[in-house]
Amino acid sequence: MSENDPSNQNMQIHRAGSSEAIKGPSEYFTGDVRIDRIFNAPEPSRVGMAVVNFAPGARTNWHSHPLGQMLLVTDGVGWTQCEGGPKTEIRPGDLIWCNCGRRHWHGATDTTAMQHVAVQEALDGKPVDWFEPVSDEDYLGGPVKKD
Repeated sequence: MSENDPSNQNMQIHRAGSSEAIKGPSEYFTGDVRIDRIFNAPEPSRVGMAVVNFAPGARTNWHSHPLGQMLLVTDGVGWTQCEGGPKTEIRPGDLIWCNCGRRHWHGATDTTAMQHVAVQEALDGKPVDWFEPVSDEDYLGGPVKKD
């Protein structure tokens, strides 16, 4: 094995609190969003992850992922919706698969904060395509599917 062979390297541990939180950029989020930890694995891996906190009423813009996205809700209660589908409640322990290329959004409910871990792969260095904000009408309208 060569010195540059990734299988010859030790694992990396990124301790809680070891990176500074950032505010979710207003170009991609509505409301108060804090991204606590971002990690992109070294090449040849394409995987990245982030711990994202949404205050009540906060949410992502419409977006899609070329290779899909997995969400793990860790705290609070949120909503998610694929374009054309029902708005669905998500709770701690729920795993959500956002299909490749499908436009969707996710965030807190209008009254409860939510935290999730987001994991996605990048295609040609790009993990996400961002679109327009989710309107208040779309965010607050319609029934919420709970199961």
